Amino acid sequence: MSNNRATLEVISQTVAEAIEKGLTDLGLPREAVEITILDEGGPGLLGFGSRQARVRISVLPEEETETPDAAQVLSPEDKDETLRLAEEITSELLEKMNLEANVQARYGEESDNLPHRPILVDITGNDLSVLIGRRAKTLNALQYITRLILGKELEHGIPLSIDVEGYRERREQQVRQLARRVAEQVTDTGREQSLEPMPANERRFAHLELQDDPKVYTESTGTEPHRKVVIYPND
Repeated sequence: MSNNRATLEVISQTVAEAIEKGLTDLGLPREAVEITILDEGGPGLLGFGSRQARVRISVLPEEETETPDAAQVLSPEDKDETLRLAEEITSELLEKMNLEANVQARYGEESDNLPHRPILVDITGNDLSVLIGRRAKTLNALQYITRLILGKELEHGIPLSIDVEGYRERREQQVRQLARRVAEQVTDTGREQSLEPMPANERRFAHLELQDDPKVYTESTGTEPHRKVVIYPND
């Protein structure tokens, strides 16, 4: 095993959240990385001195990454079953949360970087803001658990994203528009500016929006949950 693998250290409230953020940041499925838990975190004594969880995510070399063999390539029948499972698992979790909603799973666009076509799960219904939670923490937790259960049922990992009433799509547009607006201010003033703290998947939208802008460049700074994107003038 090579020692020159790309690695990422992630800090979050729990190990599960740290892993989810790291995979989102890297844009990789679970089977494409090796995860080392550096610190499981803890509540401290009487609520004081609590520690956040910390994990190291190492990207596996291509030859070590699990790729689907002929038996894993999804047939049309398997694809239907995969979507049905995704809907069933999500619905059961929502039921345990005492939430009534409509669940529909579909396939996203294929990618050369992923061994399986991603699954997109859309949840619709009335008054589902509680399912999103502050900074989408509840939604991300539901997505992580659903992905784990589905992967266990299929006996292989699969990319899965859950959205509620189009929240993620709206949020992406908001972040991109904010990044563009602030980038214009940075260009006009020649002074760096920071965006609000965001989770890893939202920071990625800002980076992507400005990656081809020759007038500015972006970096993520700080520690979770206060990590944010800083936009600098490209002198």
